[in-house]
Amino acid sequence: MTDTIDRPTVGSMSTISAHFLTPHAAADLQPVAPAPVSASRLNQLRAGVLGANDGIVSVAAIVVGVAGASATRASVLTAGVAGLVAGALSMAAGEYVSVSSQRDAERAGLATPDDELTNPWHAAVASLASFLVGGVIPLLVALAAWGAGVVPAVFAAVVVALVVTGAVSARIGNAPVRRAVVRNVVGGSLAMAITYGVGALVGLAL
Repeated sequence: MTDTIDRPTVGSMSTISAHFLTPHAAADLQPVAPAPVSASRLNQLRAGVLGANDGIVSVAAIVVGVAGASATRASVLTAGVAGLVAGALSMAAGEYVSVSSQRDAERAGLATPDDELTNPWHAAVASLASFLVGGVIPLLVALAAWGAGVVPAVFAAVVVALVVTGAVSARIGNAPVRRAVVRNVVGGSLAMAITYGVGALVGLAL
């Protein structure tokens, strides 16, 4: 009489392997979701990008506006530095007030934990620093001895900088990059062109 040994069939082996191996395999193949960005961190990034963009456009517009009214290099640089400092302080103060109001609304709603509340000081510092960094770009370009070519030089540098800030802001907000860049460049270019025209008219009148 031959002893028979019960051996698991192929079907049972498949069931066993599916039971023990599939969860591990599925876990290994499961894509890892990126960690969510906190509201405070996102607000800080937004303030930084907007501050840099405002610094670039504001200081560049002042520089080309004064250049349109006066060919004196000293007056252009003086106006640029004054605009840089005043704009940075104004941006920081405005960002602090805005984010403080947002924080008060979040607290009143009782839906946001304290550690996730937006921080007005962080937003204000980010806005101040980024405005200074952005505004220094057209100011440094204006410092060079361009002569009559200072306006085209500033304009070209600002367009490049606006392309960068537009792309970064689109990445942060998960928006189309091309649209954000075009919007940024067109808006900044119009601001500089209009300011230059107003400066040239004032220069003629004076």
